[in-house]
Amino acid sequence: ICFVCANYLHAYIINIELYEMGWNLKDGLRDCLVAAAPYGGPIALLKAHNRRSPSARPQLEIFSSSGLPLASFPWKSGVVKQLGWTVSDDLLCVQEDGTLLVYDLLGGFKRHFSMGNEVSQSQVLETKIFHSPYGTGVAILTGALRFTLATNIDDIKLRRLPEVPGLQGAPSCWAVLTQDRQSKVLVANGSHLFVLDNTACTPVTPPGLSPQASSIVHMCVSFSYKYLALLTDSGHVWMGTSNLKEKLSEVDTKIKAPTKQMAWCRRPKSQQPSAVVMWDGLLLVVGECKETIQYHLDDDSILVPELDGVRIISGTHHELLQEVPGACEEIFKIASMAPGALLLEAHKEYEKESQKADEYLREIKEQSLLSEAVRQCVEAAGHEHEPETQKTLLRAASFGKCFLSNFPPEQFVGMCRDLRVLNAVRDYTVGIPLSHTQFKQMTIQVLIDRLVYRKLYPLAIEVCRYLKTPEYQGVSRVLKHWACYKVQQKEESDEVIAKAVSVKLADAAGISYSEIATKAYESGRTELAIKLLEFEPRSGEQVPLLLKMKKSPLALSKAIESGDTDLVYTVVMYLKNELNRGDFFMMLRNQPVALSLYKQFCKHQEQDTLKDLFNQDDDHEELGNFYVKASYKEQRLEARIGHLQSAVDEYYKAKNEFSAKTTEDEMRLLRFQRKLEEEKGEQLVGFSLHDTMTTLLSVGLHKHAEQLYKDFRVPDKRFWWLRLKALAEKEDWEELEKFSKSKKSPIGYLPFVEVCIKHHNKYEARKYVSKVTLEQKVKAHLAVGDVEGAAEAAIERRNESEIGTVLSRCSATTDHLLVERLNRAKATVAKK
Repeated sequence: ICFVCANYLHAYIINIELYEMGWNLKDGLRDCLVAAAPYGGPIALLKAHNRRSPSARPQLEIFSSSGLPLASFPWKSGVVKQLGWTVSDDLLCVQEDGTLLVYDLLGGFKRHFSMGNEVSQSQVLETKIFHSPYGTGVAILTGALRFTLATNIDDIKLRRLPEVPGLQGAPSCWAVLTQDRQSKVLVANGSHLFVLDNTACTPVTPPGLSPQASSIVHMCVSFSYKYLALLTDSGHVWMGTSNLKEKLSEVDTKIKAPTKQMAWCRRPKSQQPSAVVMWDGLLLVVGECKETIQYHLDDDSILVPELDGVRIISGTHHELLQEVPGACEEIFKIASMAPGALLLEAHKEYEKESQKADEYLREIKEQSLLSEAVRQCVEAAGHEHEPETQKTLLRAASFGKCFLSNFPPEQFVGMCRDLRVLNAVRDYTVGIPLSHTQFKQMTIQVLIDRLVYRKLYPLAIEVCRYLKTPEYQGVSRVLKHWACYKVQQKEESDEVIAKAVSVKLADAAGISYSEIATKAYESGRTELAIKLLEFEPRSGEQVPLLLKMKKSPLALSKAIESGDTDLVYTVVMYLKNELNRGDFFMMLRNQPVALSLYKQFCKHQEQDTLKDLFNQDDDHEELGNFYVKASYKEQRLEARIGHLQSAVDEYYKAKNEFSAKTTEDEMRLLRFQRKLEEEKGEQLVGFSLHDTMTTLLSVGLHKHAEQLYKDFRVPDKRFWWLRLKALAEKEDWEELEKFSKSKKSPIGYLPFVEVCIKHHNKYEARKYVSKVTLEQKVKAHLAVGDVEGAAEAAIERRNESEIGTVLSRCSATTDHLLVERLNRAKATVAKK
């Protein structure tokens, strides 16, 4: 391990070689637009236009961090001003006309959008692609020297920032800041600094900036947006907080040549500010003190800011420059007496079978620092990139753990797992050089996503299984992505792919085959999509896609099989809108369940459609019912009778004579009611036969009521009851008496007694008591209050129950003799 000691920086800086680049670039990175994604992401390279052959298209190439090709295609669109990467590793290409094109990391075109008419008209001068709390943002400086900002390209909301006062040409430098969840632009115009937000342009002054500076020529913001570095034309680098309220340090580089790039090189929670400035062939690390560290560069290079350092990419090598982590410094520093360093030495001596191992251990244990020593070794192993060094440190930690009784194993076990995953993804063939700090910040879910985007499915599955990720977040999710990719392959037949997918996904939980089938359909493989849908257990997921694929009969069958009426209705309504009426009805006839449900719907919503359905099916019975119901909605009598006549015709066709006769009777009744309305002025149309007769009797039209009684063969008992109640309501007692004598009552005479009592007329009631049958005598006498008559009738019938009823109505004081007589009769009946 090669360390560069820099005591004046109060820290150590280490330069780690990650890869020898696998690409073969003739001229290196010269005359290329280059963009590298953070967190060890891919590298995009767009070669400049060849002036010698104007017709030749520049080539856009995408490589892994190890230089292995991922995609390459000729650029056929407009002039590109800037390349950048989104938070989800999509390539963003900003054109001169303000159009942004988005590609995936394998070169597949995803979409494009514009930054607005103003940008299009005045052209793009400069662009910054940045990551904000809302996603990936784009800031553009137009030819009109105005800034346009979008904080999230997935939800474009353009903001036109205020003008910069006194700006006559392109600013000397500018950067995007993210503060308090708001994106702002920091602009340098000569020696003046301005902060642009949504509403205002605010001049700011960095505290303690060297007075020798007449212009700020370069600036960079830290990875966390918390710190800012400014480079002046006098060669001074000012470092401070991004809100420009605190100065951390200022260093004179003594170089006034134009710089190519500048980036922060600071670990999270580090107390040492350090930045990297790059010129042609020279890299300078500046920190808290006046001294600097110089690196000489052989090739054209670019700096890629990272969470815990800076990556340096050239035509031949890929390196990581970072501040040495505290644990590594403590262990590997020359003559270090830190617990971790002593434990490492103890383990080395133990492997040599030397007794010095015991001496080192005793020294650590005497200070009660063995737990700290193990922790340091584990932490340092995580920061190392060489597997052998990792193993050495972890073996030392394991050795130290043997002498601790209660050391928690989680940190050690977790680090072993993390390093195994990290070493796998750092491999040259994968090319994702993540540090442990970056890995923890990124999370395992994002890492799996990145492996999936690269189509590294076997590795992603192994990582999920090794880390025991929940299946729906891990293996199942990866397999779903694999299946979506598999169905887009044109080389294999539908049967082969469908079988491969079903076999692979057979034991995977929580996978929706409908999503995979959708991808197959979008790729133009409809038959494959149908085969895949057969594996989908949820009909609710099958049906929408089948409808989208115009497989309506199959969709309807699946909906019916599911037993979900809502789903059946959904398909039926879709078919109703898509098919012509004849085809729609024909399809429903082949599906009785769907037809039945549709009829239910039509009964409430579309009556005319229901009639057409019955006509098509020659269902005369239902057509008759339909006309009858329709007749009740008609206000005009002629229209109502017309509907009823249609119903009669349909009933006869259906050979339902009862319904036909009943409907004919209804028509006769309606005609009779209309005739009476015209003659007598009584409102009768629409009344039932019962109500019509009741109304006629109540108004004294007895003859007309009797005519209805005869014409419609109303039962005698029913007619007598109707007439009895109607006369009593009118209190026409004389007519009631005549009616009772007209012929023998089919309902008896007790109802006459009761109806008179109901209308509080005992005098009239007594007239009918004598006509009541013997069985009802007691009840009739009691109804009119004749207790003695009731007693005589009860004694004559020798009915114990009736005697008891009469006794209950007698008074012990006033009916003393009658009570004794009843009791004697009751006793006599009881003896028998």
